[in-house]
Amino acid sequence: MIYIPRSDLEKLCAEIFIALGIPQEEAIDSAEILVSADARGIKSHGVARIKRYVDGIRADHIKGNVKPTLLRETPVSLVLDAEGGMGLSLSKNSMEQVIAKAKEHGVGICSIRNSNHFGIAGYYAEMAARQDMIGVAMTNTAALGVPTFAREAAFGTNPIAFAAPGLDGKMFSLDMATTTVTRGKIEVTAREGKTLPPGWAVGTDGLVAGDPVKLLEDMLFKRGGGLLPLGGEGESMSGHKGYGLAVMVDILTALTSGGVFGGAVMDSEITAARVCHFFMALRIDLFRDPGEFKQDISRMLDELTALKPAEGAERVYYAGLKEQEAEKRCETAGVPLTDEVWKTLKETAAGLSLSVPAPHL
Repeated sequence: MIYIPRSDLEKLCAEIFIALGIPQEEAIDSAEILVSADARGIKSHGVARIKRYVDGIRADHIKGNVKPTLLRETPVSLVLDAEGGMGLSLSKNSMEQVIAKAKEHGVGICSIRNSNHFGIAGYYAEMAARQDMIGVAMTNTAALGVPTFAREAAFGTNPIAFAAPGLDGKMFSLDMATTTVTRGKIEVTAREGKTLPPGWAVGTDGLVAGDPVKLLEDMLFKRGGGLLPLGGEGESMSGHKGYGLAVMVDILTALTSGGVFGGAVMDSEITAARVCHFFMALRIDLFRDPGEFKQDISRMLDELTALKPAEGAERVYYAGLKEQEAEKRCETAGVPLTDEVWKTLKETAAGLSLSVPAPHL
């Protein structure tokens, strides 16, 4: 691993986007969101995706300086067509509008169609939590997940994020795929030359897959196989529950916005699929005093971390704690990147005549 100061890495990523014609404000927001994934230890959704962005922008599939089309609006809701804009910056702007509606009316909701990859869902849910609200964010993705008892993909990894604030910066922040793992983890496993563990995915025959490279190719070219839903194979470990959650995300993101869903959401060799998002913010004082709520959240989280760990385990975590601690470490150590990701980033920068920052070894 090499370590890059966070501000330097954000600057480099923004410069790459700007060199490709993305407006400065969109580029800065997009870089911040991508780097936040690496800072939190979610390397599957961070700057490793830069090359895919570069390819998508050059193919005019991902567009900068796009004003979304407003399809419908009420005092508490928005429905937008993203028109192929940058999913990262668009989503940040949309969540800001949702929060503004919630501040005025108690709740804000937005669904979006025809967008692009938006990074980690938790980033947007946490935006609301930092404003004394409960935040929710979801997106559908290219169809990679295999329904219970099937052998071909029919839904995406379709992540769900939920964030609620406690006192003094404490936060419960759940950010999870509705498949056992994301495609990003399959890509990481392939880059590391490892074999897929049982329970992650099935091949074209609907049986356990071990080769990550073959699986990625099979998923890309729609040969069959794909990721298992949260819970795993069959019903005995409740894979059907993950399957149901994935379909729920498709309903909230795509069917409310009139976008594409299920098997119709497809990647190409050079670009990611056009996808749909859903954002919601709920003002806590709709229910009770925000200070008392945050006090109880903190007490709940403290009770969870105070539990006796299982034999062989060091401690008990709650959703978001590992990521928050990783982000804190990055303040001094820098953002960790694998040698391969750093090499790709340097090659991308060199192709655009950009210099790169010096890493910490």
